[in-house]
Amino acid sequence: MTFSWTPHRFAGGALALDVANSVILRFDPARSVDRFAKPAQLDAFPKAAGEFSAERALFGTPAPVPKPNQASFIAMREAIDRYFRACVNNAENPLLLASLLEATAVMLRIGTRGSLDTETAYSALRLLSETEKKRIRICGNCGWLFIDRSKNRSRIWCDMSVCGNRVKAARHYNARKDRLP
Repeated sequence: MTFSWTPHRFAGGALALDVANSVILRFDPARSVDRFAKPAQLDAFPKAAGEFSAERALFGTPAPVPKPNQASFIAMREAIDRYFRACVNNAENPLLLASLLEATAVMLRIGTRGSLDTETAYSALRLLSETEKKRIRICGNCGWLFIDRSKNRSRIWCDMSVCGNRVKAARHYNARKDRLP
């Protein structure tokens, strides 16, 4: 299957959330795909982040994650996902926070400023502010994490042009199907 990093893949609104969202359909084991499982995709992500990430003005185009840091980077990705998903579900847990802080500390200790691993750690730490944390949502279609920056904080999809349209099209199809004899 061909895959490319497109603007939709950066709908999270923060580099840390875009990294967490690199696992597609995370909670459907039969269909789940880890986009970083292939080294070429992990190596291509920083260039795309420099082009599409909402935080590109802060972090620019990060350098790829050095090979020795990749396992720690994936551990940090999982800690980011677990912690912020728990926050959205009002299940914030001090142990999850400790795990996130430990994972980001490891990246800041072993990483090089300007590489994807350290920039993701900085992005995750920025999300810990109450203002940002309260705006994080889970997409009602794909399950990705995203920051709701709408005025009335009512966004339910990570990307209206993809997830929102899919949900609306399915709703229209089912309504029309139900009206047919």
